[in-house]
Order: sequence, then structure tokens, then C-alpha cells
Amino acid sequence: MRILTVNPGSSSLKLSLLDGDAPPTRAEIAAGDGGRQAERLAAAVARMPRPDAVGLRFVHGGRDLVEPVVVDDRVTELLYRLVDLAPVHQPLSLYALGEIGRALPGVPVVGCFDTAFHAHLPEAAATYALPAEWRERHGLRRYGFHGLSYAYATRRAGELLRADPAAPRMVICHLGAGASLAAVAGGRSVDTTMGFTPLEGLVMAERAGSIDPGIPLWLIRHGLSAQDVGDALEHRSGLRGLAGTGDMRRLRARAAEGDEAAALALEVYHHRLRACAAAMAAALGGLDALVFTGGVGEHDAETRRRLAADLRHLGVAVDPEANATARGDAEITAAGAPVRTLVVTAREDLEIAAGVRAALGAA
Repeated sequence: MRILTVNPGSSSLKLSLLDGDAPPTRAEIAAGDGGRQAERLAAAVARMPRPDAVGLRFVHGGRDLVEPVVVDDRVTELLYRLVDLAPVHQPLSLYALGEIGRALPGVPVVGCFDTAFHAHLPEAAATYALPAEWRERHGLRRYGFHGLSYAYATRRAGELLRADPAAPRMVICHLGAGASLAAVAGGRSVDTTMGFTPLEGLVMAERAGSIDPGIPLWLIRHGLSAQDVGDALEHRSGLRGLAGTGDMRRLRARAAEGDEAAALALEVYHHRLRACAAAMAAALGGLDALVFTGGVGEHDAETRRRLAADLRHLGVAVDPEANATARGDAEITAAGAPVRTLVVTAREDLEIAAGVRAALGAA
């Protein structure tokens, strides 16, 4: 089966055509520009062989969409209701849905959901301590995100460890512009750092991560609109809010030159990363493997080195040379360390394609 995977991100839309064992055909389209983006998407699809099916990533599936499903009118309506829970990504996926329908009429589109991997979180991990009426009426719970990445990393890490992927207790670090951690045991998510929306948890490139909920309330009471506060938390906070940029390479270069704002931003980032990683290990009751994926996780050796050092009391240690030279899927564990440390290349396209085959009953 020839499958086109469509992965909308905040800055680009990534296409990957998978056809058996052949190398994938890829294209990337910058976000924005309205009609020009639609033209570029149509042109990119036209250059590829016509797929048998399309797999489209959605960040949020809510309570109802917990496995890959063929997108029809009912599913589309459910997805529109979730836009305000993932305002950065969900509209882009819905936009892509319309454009793909125009470019590939008659080709089934399967929605694959980042929240699905966390759909069966233990109740203690999923439940907010809020009034029962609110939780029931509004579906207030911790959903978790980056699930397509976690599902692939869980399976691939099991292969690299030469172990049943359901066996190791793993903390998986999906570190990129958006970032989260997941505690995985028995192949399932038992805790994660993101919650009702992708704002909770780690400090990210432009998102604040977890803050005192009294802060936005205080700001609104003192004259800012809810829209202004929401925009700032989504787009003008995190590393950008601390140092003017969310680019990890630029921050490290500036910090090396003595830039105090960049140095502080990195310290805040690592402080939150260390605390959240330790919390994920605690949720597992121990740790067998630490896994890095995502743009920063795969390419920033210093982030890996620093977190490993911060978790040395849990048995984590990395080999300096292996860490510095890691490319693609790699093990970077130091000799004798009881916890194994891996780098796994993010392949959400493979996970989406697997979801398409499952939804369509194809081999």
C-alpha cells in the first residue's frame, strides 16, 4: 500500500510518501502565505505517485478519538471542536485536510492522533484536582501529546535494546520546539508532562510550560485580555521570552560568549527538564532506559550530557565520545552504567503509516 503521510507543524508541513521498502519521497512546505501554501502543497502532491491512502497527524483527538480513524464528516466536526485546545497545530491539520481532499479526491484520509498514546493513562495521572462538575462537563483531564513520536520511539528503543518493547521502563524525551517527556512501562504511557493542552510541562522554545495558574488570572484581573495572555503563553514565552530566541544552537553560542540572558534561559530549561525527568522516573518506580528523540534530543549533545549528569543518581551515564558523535539511532551509554541511554530518530511518518494500515485493515 502506498501511503502519503502529512505532518503539519507550527513552521512547516511535512509530506512523506511511503511505498514498501523504497526510500520515502519527502517534501516540506513552509507554513503561512495562505493561497501560496495551498499551491505549493498541490504541486508537491502532484509530483509524487498517487497514494492509496493518506495519513494525517492531528495533535488533539480529545476523549472520543483514541485510535486511527477514517476522517468523515462526523470526525471532522469533532476535530473542529478541539481547535481551542491545540490552537497552534489543530487549525493547520484541518487546513491540510481540506487541501489534501482537493488535491487527492477519492483517496481515503486517516486521522492519527498524538493524544491516543496517552488515552489510557492511569486515573491518578490523568485527573486534575478540580471540581467534578467541571471535569465531567468540560472533559478536563490530562491528555498528553507527542504520542505518535512516543509510540515509534517505544518500539524502536525496544529493538535497539534487543528487548521486548513492552518490558523496559523508559523515560522518553521528545525535545524540540515543542517538548515533553513520557514515562513508558509495558509499552504504555503511565505519565507524561503535557496535560489538557500542549502548554503544560517543560519550558519550550516559545511556550511557557507549567506556571502558577494564578499568574494568568492575575494578569487578566489587571487589564490584559484572555487572548493577549494566551498568545503570550503560546508564542512569546519559554526560551524566547527569556532570551529572545527559542533556537537552542543560538542560545548555546550566545551563552558561550557571555550572554547572561542566554545563560539564564539554558539554566531554566535544564532545571525544569531535570525535575520533570526525575518525576517520570518516579512514576515508573525505577528506570531501565533513557531515550532522546526530536530535533533537540537528536542533535544537541549538550542537552543529553547535562540531563544524564543530572540523573546520575538514578544510574544514568553517557559515553562522552558516543554522545558527541551520535548520528541517527544510536546507543550512547557509558560502560557499566545500569541505565541504558539511546538516541532515536523521530519517525512519526512510520507511525502514521502503521495507523493508516490498521484503520483500513491493510497488511
